[in-house]
Amino acid sequence: MADSRAPKGQTLVARAARLIEGLRKLYPDSDCALHHSNALELLAATILSAQCTDERVNQVTPALFRRYPDAAAYAEADADELQQLIRTTGFFRNKAKSLTGLGNALVERHGGEVPDTMEALVKLPGVGRKTANVLLGTWFGKPAIPVDTHVTRLSGRLELTAEKDAVKIEFALQKILPERDWTFASHALIWHGRRVCKARTPACERCGLHGDCPYPDKTTA
Repeated sequence: MADSRAPKGQTLVARAARLIEGLRKLYPDSDCALHHSNALELLAATILSAQCTDERVNQVTPALFRRYPDAAAYAEADADELQQLIRTTGFFRNKAKSLTGLGNALVERHGGEVPDTMEALVKLPGVGRKTANVLLGTWFGKPAIPVDTHVTRLSGRLELTAEKDAVKIEFALQKILPERDWTFASHALIWHGRRVCKARTPACERCGLHGDCPYPDKTTA
């Protein structure tokens, strides 16, 4: 059987480039799976996606976005009503508190608009570095690498980095990927993690990245 591992002399940067090329063939139109039509909707949906599937969030957000069309509406939201609308996403009390605080912060600090810098975004209630990167890359078109559980798992299996912390993974990937590929790489890795390289049962036999992936030679993740 042919060795599926990358050639020994191949650098990490070169192998990363090959993997990106493979991902572009597999997922040429990969994008954020959360439905949205503006920056505030994407921000709210990303907050709701914590410990929840994107599919579930997409079921909840149409009614949420109709009821709260702008930052001021979130700021003035009735807590019980907001909680009821997002209850099925889990941790709904904390998420409702974040959305209300987010609305207030946007009105008070940014004229109701979502800022487009990492520094400003991470100062908003409920917004961490991953959420900020989703906004920067998906909506604002800036180079960004959101690191979720799929990106964490695949970056390890593909041996792109040995880091386990999300922020350290983000910085490690920045070093080996061109900026133009950052956002695409994150989206494509997420799609590949959902469809093929699943946590418990990776489908290595039908993986389009198999030739450049060291994982099939391992017994554990």
